[in-house]
Amino acid sequence: MELAATLQKAGFEAWCVGGAVRDALLGHAHLDWDLATSATPREVQRLFRRTVPVGIEFGTVGVIDREGRMHEVTTFRRDVHTDGRHAVVEFGVSLDDDLARRDFTINAIAWDPIAERLHDPFGGREDLARGVVRAVGVASERLTEDRLRALRAIRFASRFDFTLDPATWQAVVESAPHLGRLSPERVKQELEKTMEQVERPSLALQRWRDAGAFAVLIPALATLTDEQAEVVDQLPRPGLPTRPLRKALRLAALFAGLDGKRTEQALRALRFSNVDISTVGSLVDRWHREGAALTATIRSGASPDDTTLRRLAARVGRLRVAAFMRLAAAHWAVRGQVPAVAWRALHRRLLRIAFRDAIEVGDLAIDGDDLRRLGVQPGPLLGQSLHELLEAVLRDPSCNTVAHLSAMVRARVDAGSAQGQSR
Repeated sequence: MELAATLQKAGFEAWCVGGAVRDALLGHAHLDWDLATSATPREVQRLFRRTVPVGIEFGTVGVIDREGRMHEVTTFRRDVHTDGRHAVVEFGVSLDDDLARRDFTINAIAWDPIAERLHDPFGGREDLARGVVRAVGVASERLTEDRLRALRAIRFASRFDFTLDPATWQAVVESAPHLGRLSPERVKQELEKTMEQVERPSLALQRWRDAGAFAVLIPALATLTDEQAEVVDQLPRPGLPTRPLRKALRLAALFAGLDGKRTEQALRALRFSNVDISTVGSLVDRWHREGAALTATIRSGASPDDTTLRRLAARVGRLRVAAFMRLAAAHWAVRGQVPAVAWRALHRRLLRIAFRDAIEVGDLAIDGDDLRRLGVQPGPLLGQSLHELLEAVLRDPSCNTVAHLSAMVRARVDAGSAQGQSR
């Protein structure tokens, strides 16, 4: 690596460290190679032309390589004091001191890309081979130094399908009552990483519950069942940022045991974006309102008629029909309620109807201006009239013509006038 060569040529130690080394040993692709070095931040800045002071006080300088990728280059350091989240560090220490302050043995392996040799003082490579997440040194001390490590331990074990070393798991459990010290943003970030990185999130979610993390961080999920957690496994990982709905679906599956309002409250407390809160809350709400009836209909062997599906599409929303059906399919898959062939056929029908037929007021052949010209007074009556017209169109899409709807409105206006005259 060019950065390591530059540092070593200048007389400094330079080692690749962290997740990239771990993932390379596991055979996983990883482009974010970071370095630990004996050079101070100021010396790193002098050696490289393009740098970013991403965390100078903690010894970290971002160095941009010739391909435009930024790598974090951090001076060897050790913790002098920590409050359970933030540490005061000391520079001028050895590589072993630096590795000793890291969280887990599998993350405390260093690689010299120039000499092509590993430095593994804590047996991280052996733990990778055994499939174990184990804290460096005394587990209780490592997790007390940074309470976020309890959640990271769970994520790593679940991501790689590893076991948790008993002492490390015990330290996770002991850390749970103190997790309230973490910021909502950090908890949100860890939950999102679990959804994005873990193929079977139920493994992590059940550990959050069993350790007591949910009781402290998201009390509404403290009684999450194994079945509810397994529903999340049925939905694909978000992966690329271009698939934001996948994250919303996994979150909706996680919170599906709540109602829409409580889901939105929980997401707001975790500082999720307004878009995420609205999307996830809406999906959970629609599942609670429509899921049971739809499940009962499909399980009975009956096929919903088009009118029923138009009403369902109207209540769910045209743009959320596909997501609603994916959420429904995940629930049905875990519970063995509906054969895959049945829900796929239903999914196709519902999508076709949602994008073919009029299911929203905006789809009507006439609008509010037309109603006013026909004699409907502005105000609540106008909105009520539009929804009555939509109901008629949901029953019979052929009604959605200017002539037919106008005739319905005139008849209503004439009836109202006659009633007024009779008084």
